Amino acid sequence: MNKYLKEAAMWAMIALPFVYIGMIWKTLPETVPIHFNLRGEPDDWAGKSSLLLLPGILGISVYLLMLVIPYLDPKKRLGDMGSKYDTLRLLMSFFIAVLSMYVIYTSSQGSINPNMLTALIGGFFALLGNYFQTIRPNYFVGLRTPWTLENEEVWKRVHRLGGRLWMAGGLMIIITSFLITSFLALAITFGSLMMIMVVVPVVFSYTEYQKHRNVASRTTE
Repeated sequence: MNKYLKEAAMWAMIALPFVYIGMIWKTLPETVPIHFNLRGEPDDWAGKSSLLLLPGILGISVYLLMLVIPYLDPKKRLGDMGSKYDTLRLLMSFFIAVLSMYVIYTSSQGSINPNMLTALIGGFFALLGNYFQTIRPNYFVGLRTPWTLENEEVWKRVHRLGGRLWMAGGLMIIITSFLITSFLALAITFGSLMMIMVVVPVVFSYTEYQKHRNVASRTTE
């Protein structure tokens, strides 16, 4: 898929939630839930026109942000990724579109399923992990720690490990979201997996940087 087709696909993703709202508009009540507590129960309501704000603000904002940041990147590495970065942008647009449509659907139903929402997030993490190894050192996207930003080889190693870890963690989140029925157990499992996905790359980046610095110091002696 060339660059222009990808741009068109991204705008199609942005438009998709609006198409969905148009299809169900007449069936929506005049007042819909716009916020849910942790158990998926509605605790705030507004007019149904408020549902237009989520895909409008979120979808367009994410698109514009990811369009601009390659020009803000001091190292200009995101722009050097070419089609791989465009694919990452397309992935983000797809996730925002799916998330927006799910939130619109839950508002029309009057409740939200925490398990399904958790599965959607897990799927996004798994897909994002698949692209970690293609991300070049930059200040905006990826596993950015003081040590990955300091050394390009450390960045590569951390993203190689982090990509596999996020793919596995995302898949585990999806699986557990369908197996666990208790809200508390689901929250604990999700939090534990997220902790592993975040903490392990940070610790690994520090240890890899220390190894690299020790090797560099020995070669200069």
